[in-house]
This record gives sequence, C-alpha cells and structure tokens, in this order.
Amino acid sequence: MYYDMHVHSAFSEGESSLEEIATQAKILGYSGICFAEYFKGKQKMLELKEEIAKVSEKARIKIFLGFEARNSNELKRLVALRREYDVLLVRGYDTKLNRLAVETPEVDILTHPEYERKDSGLNHVLVKEAAKNNVAIEINFRNILINNKHSRSAALSHISHNVMLCKKFKAPVIICSGAISHWQLRDPKIMISFAKLVGLDLHEAKLSLSEVPKRIINQIYERKSKKWIMPGVKEL
Repeated sequence: MYYDMHVHSAFSEGESSLEEIATQAKILGYSGICFAEYFKGKQKMLELKEEIAKVSEKARIKIFLGFEARNSNELKRLVALRREYDVLLVRGYDTKLNRLAVETPEVDILTHPEYERKDSGLNHVLVKEAAKNNVAIEINFRNILINNKHSRSAALSHISHNVMLCKKFKAPVIICSGAISHWQLRDPKIMISFAKLVGLDLHEAKLSLSEVPKRIINQIYERKSKKWIMPGVKEL
C-alpha cells in the first residue's frame, strides 16, 4: 500500500478540489493521501474534516488532515492542538525553522528543507535530531517538477545530499508529490524511480512511500487513544 502524505487542495495553495485530487490518487493506486492545509482557525478545521469525510467515502480512499506550519508561531499553535488533526508538517527552507522542526517530536514531516536555498538546508546535527525525534525528511517531487534546468540540477544535488545524511544517521525519509493540482500527482512507480534517482535503493524507495507513511498513520491512531499524553508517553 502506498501513501502520498503531502498534497494541497484549493483549500490552501492548491488549484484542484479535494475530490479531484482524491479521485486521481485512487486511480493511480494510492491507498491514502494527506491534505496539507494552512491553519486558519478551529472553525475552518471542522469544515475541512467534514469535507474530507464526504470525499473519502465518495472516492473510496483514506484521507488524512494535515497542517503545514510556515513559521515558529504557527508551529507552536499547531503543537498545542496536536490531538485535533492527523499530520503535522513544517514548511522547510529557513535554517531556524528546519532546526525547530527536527527538534520537535510532535512534527511528522519536514517538507523540502532545501527549498529555495543555495544549500541542502540540513547538516549532520539536524539529521541526527530528526532521527532521534522520528521526524521524516521529505523528498518533494514537485520541487523538481516545476524548476527550470539549472535550479532543478541544484535541487537534485541538495536532495541527494539530504538522502545521504538520512541514510548515514538513520533518519526516516518520505517521498511525497507536494502536488497542488491533481495533474501533478504521479504513479507510485514513478515516485519510487525518482527516490532511486536521488540515492535510495529500491527497497528504501518503496519504504519511503509505504512503511514510513504507515508509521505516521499508526501514530495518528495512537494519538487518538485516551492513554496518549505526548510522543513516547502513554498512561499505563
């Protein structure tokens, strides 16, 4: 089973509706997807949950609700609301935010840490923190898809560097489309091939689209338990 844990709909910066993306993901063979939205208040969260429930039933695909923090203030607020939604992503690019993301155990995914940077956005210290706190480092397909030849080459180099660090220090790697349109979604086989291009072997590439997302999904269900207190802490 494969999962795309970072897609955007028209609710955030996306161009396609929830239903268009969910339907296309189902056609491509995904078992589940995560809509990454920007937090706009609890009322909007409730509206999203209702819409997701309807679309999930209609498209016959599992849909998770994620929020992507764009700065430290948003991250702080989303951590405080951690039990009220499924996946916490942090929008990578800024060095301080990248560091804060990997140091925060409530975070599930650090998205494209190399985004719009002249370096990879990570080093061995940050990747060690990601491994310790089980924060998955994203390989973002859209970051390659939309770039021109020169910036694409640089992005591939930076992503490959991050993959090398993650393999060395055993930090989880997750591959996501980052799609903002249903036309930007890609078949799981293409995503796996791309993961191999940036340094994962075939087995690791498959894990980045299956087992790593599944671990995040398992944490979602654990978090909904009354015994859950915080990451790594439960009532006996």
